[in-house]
Amino acid sequence: MISTPEVVVVVVTHNSALDLDPLLDSLPAALGSLAAEVVVVDNGSTDGTADLARARADCLVLAQANRGYAAGINAGADAMPGAGLVLVLNPDARLAPHAVELMVEALKRTGAGIVAPRVVDDQGRLTWSLRRAPTLGRATGLGFTGWPAVSEHVTDPGAYTAEHLVDWALGAVLLVDRACHDALGGWDESFFLYSEETDLCLRAADAGWRTVYTPHAEVRHSGGGSGRTPRTHAMQIVNRVRLYARRHRPPASALYYALVVASELSWLARGHQESRASLAALLRPGRRPAELGCPPALVPR
Repeated sequence: MISTPEVVVVVVTHNSALDLDPLLDSLPAALGSLAAEVVVVDNGSTDGTADLARARADCLVLAQANRGYAAGINAGADAMPGAGLVLVLNPDARLAPHAVELMVEALKRTGAGIVAPRVVDDQGRLTWSLRRAPTLGRATGLGFTGWPAVSEHVTDPGAYTAEHLVDWALGAVLLVDRACHDALGGWDESFFLYSEETDLCLRAADAGWRTVYTPHAEVRHSGGGSGRTPRTHAMQIVNRVRLYARRHRPPASALYYALVVASELSWLARGHQESRASLAALLRPGRRPAELGCPPALVPR
């Protein structure tokens, strides 16, 4: 174990046995000369993920009950408090050689609090991993138009060719300055899953920490490594409303809620069956995933 690693690499797993080895195998070349410790935080896997990780000599394993993605990240970061940088990874990521070195260089060069890399899929195609801040217009469900006023997704290929500031980026791969992490009190564990990276980046901006995208570091990300279900879709949509409601006054929050309900109705009409679960969770507080700990108010917070 390195006494004072520059980077703590936090991998949060949940039934990730098929993904973990390829990720860990990609790390040495991605880290290059950086001094790093890898912490695998296993959130209650039942497929032997934790045992697989323990069989390796290149990582520390923390096994805990599944308290969500943010809780896993915080536990991993807390395990190496001396590390100046926290690299957060989904287990289904694969890092290109020197990817972490290049992210660290971008963070130091720009003074950012958070750095996001270029993300591609299994076929090497660019993934739309950058996002705009939530607004009323972007709650309308018209994101398929690609118009910035109504779309959180950044789908202009030109936006992925140069280093620049972003509102937020997908949390599958993020490098966070320890000072930023500590100033924010870590990741907000109340989200359990989804919206925690949005919250982190927006709170960082509130506190004066920038989120920077760099195209020089590349990561391959499969997506959906822990599975996608109607329940997790409901969690995603409820958390989207919670995030907005925590940052805005009640009238705007109520309108945002109504727009999200209308959007999910439109998705259901177009055959998106997972929207049945999200609509039930939005319209009936008692149907919301218990992991979120939502109060019984109609507009979740």
